[in-house]
Amino acid sequence: MSRNKPATVAVLHNEVGSDSSPDDLDVITQVNVVSQALNALNYDPVSVPLSLNLQAACDRLNSLKPLFVFNLVESIAGTGRFIYFAAALLDRMRYPYTGSGTDALYVTTNKPLSKSRMRSFEIATPDWILIDTSVRQEPDFEPPYILKPVWEDASVGLDVSSVIHTRTELRQHKFGNAAKNGDWFAETYIPGREFNISILADERKPEILSVAEIEFLDFPEDRPKIVDYRAKWEADSFEYQHTIRRFDFLREDEPLLSQLREITLKCWRIFNLHGYARVDFRIDHDGKPWVLEINANPCISPDSGFVAAAERSGLCFNTIIQRIINDIPDNRRALEY
Repeated sequence: MSRNKPATVAVLHNEVGSDSSPDDLDVITQVNVVSQALNALNYDPVSVPLSLNLQAACDRLNSLKPLFVFNLVESIAGTGRFIYFAAALLDRMRYPYTGSGTDALYVTTNKPLSKSRMRSFEIATPDWILIDTSVRQEPDFEPPYILKPVWEDASVGLDVSSVIHTRTELRQHKFGNAAKNGDWFAETYIPGREFNISILADERKPEILSVAEIEFLDFPEDRPKIVDYRAKWEADSFEYQHTIRRFDFLREDEPLLSQLREITLKCWRIFNLHGYARVDFRIDHDGKPWVLEINANPCISPDSGFVAAAERSGLCFNTIIQRIINDIPDNRRALEY
């Protein structure tokens, strides 16, 4: 459908302030680059922040009457627990929006819940136990463990102390720091290769982008090889400078890469993902892949892993945005494009 005047598109994002963390502030970078792409695609983008004052966002959206909403919300009030509020709100308001829907965002953000679904579809994911301080329950699987927040992405809450080598150490965390700072779970820590597999919809079908492996260069023996918060957000840290993304593989890796692609496509289907996603894997010493987590609507900043994989696949940023828009499901399309 041709348009003389560019149609308004709301770019919905989590509200940030001067005291926001680096992972939250990154959404403004995404707003800027997505808005530039929307302009190039003949839309008129308008930034709309979302906070716990949901009515303010509702009023703003209703005043704009956008053709659709580009959903970049990654958290609300500094917590990933509320990420699905954006999609739920847009469902209620009947505005079409990009990316995965309410159910998919809720399930994939709640890591233990997503792991349970993976298990029910016979997708291998590391054993886990919720850190419930009201129940003195021990894990029925052996250490080492890695302690993670239930609701957060972007490596929030992960640092060098997150890898735990004994049950005693886990017990100290369980009734100490973890009890003070929200919902946590412990899963089997798998020392091995780490892969990120990005997916971008193409004519309503998922396309696997170039496979990326994270290399941990010159890590000391006593430092766990994990992509923790420092590795993602603190550019002057050892972790940031020594975790390198690579896309070139030996021919002998192809059977493994083929298996990772197959599992990723299965995750896309069973979680009913849309637009774009990323699946993170660890490979154990026997060569078995384990899904760590599924990222619906992953970060699309210019320096993100998703954009790097897309560019490696020969796609420019405007094409990424157009394909995300094209995969808005029919049942959300309350307005004609």
